[in-house]
This record gives sequence, structure tokens and C-alpha cells, in this order.
Amino acid sequence: MAVSIAPQQITGLILAGGRGSRMGHVDKGLQAFRGKPLAAHALERLSPQVHCLAINANRHENDYAALGAEFHALVWPDLLSDFPGPLAGLHSGLTHCSTDYLAAVPCDSPLLPADLVARLAERMEQNNADAALAVTGHYGQQQRHPVFCLLKKTLLPLLTQFLQDDGRKMERWFAGIRTAEVHFDDETAFSNVNTLQELHALESTGKIEKLESE
Repeated sequence: MAVSIAPQQITGLILAGGRGSRMGHVDKGLQAFRGKPLAAHALERLSPQVHCLAINANRHENDYAALGAEFHALVWPDLLSDFPGPLAGLHSGLTHCSTDYLAAVPCDSPLLPADLVARLAERMEQNNADAALAVTGHYGQQQRHPVFCLLKKTLLPLLTQFLQDDGRKMERWFAGIRTAEVHFDDETAFSNVNTLQELHALESTGKIEKLESE
């Protein structure tokens, strides 16, 4: 089946707006991994998959602007106060983006798949869904990765209302909309860094032995 969603219709968003509480409140996206900030790896991997890029950041906006300059990436902070979580980043992305679709990835997953967006778009089309997200694992031990997602721009009013009603949990948000799941075999590609120990482990071994669920 041919995919009708073209990269030119998609804005890519790096989610870097969190507090980094489990990493001692440092800005995760700016931590070094193999000689470059974590967010730089995400930008490099996502850039070929989308039409344009942006970074959702609430701290060190100038640093992120400099990091994204090579990719002409804009910095879009949350439009809601008090760091309400990744859904606020998606809300900012959907509000600002001028394309029909928004593809989001976290800043702390430097090994994300090169075919992530294409596969999410294909399954979204096949299932006539409004969103698609990545899944790994097998046989009752599957793990959903809602921060790796593709969303229709038309979801903005629903997400705005959800947040206004104090909704914060990504799983609850996705449960209320038509969402397609896309299975990926390589779990390492979705390794995300929550602590400095995990960052060092991923850098030295290429994997995180015990990954805390988000």
C-alpha cells in the first residue's frame, strides 16, 4: 500500500521540555553522548524523515536554538506553565506547526530508527487513525512508547481540552483517540536516558540493561 503522507507534510518535534528530575535536574537534551548533545543526535536522525524541525524546550532556549541552527529548527516552549509534561510539548508543537502532521521524539533517545516516521505514517493510513505510536516487545510484554508518535494537526482542540481538564498522562490521552500501534523489533533504538548512570551505560555498551518505564 502506498503511503500518501509525504515527509513534506510533517513537522518533526524534539521533546526537550522536561525537568530532568531523575538526572539531578540537569537539562537532559544537552548532556553529551558520543561527543555531541543527546538532542543533536535526535535532530540528525529525525531531520531526513520530516519537512522541518522544532525543539520543545523550557530551559536553555538559546543553547537549543544554537543546536538547532544547522537544521533551521525553531524552539517552541510550552504554552502551559509549570512543566506539565510531554503532552504540553505536543500541544505546543501542534499549535505552532504549519504542516498537517507532527512527528515527536524525545531528546534522550539518540538511537531512534531511521524509518520511524515512514512506518508510523504507513500504519496511520492503513488504520485510518488520527495518531500512531511505536511499540516494542512480544507476547504480553509489549511496551508502548507514546513519546515516539505521529499526530494529525486536527487533534489540537482535543488535546487542548484534555490539558484544560488537568489531563497529564500520555497513555490516557492516546486511549481516547484513534491510535495505531507500530511494532519495532529493535528495542535498543528506543532506549531513553533517565539517569547519568543510564547515559554512561548507553554510551559504553550501546544499551541500557534496566530501562525505567516512563
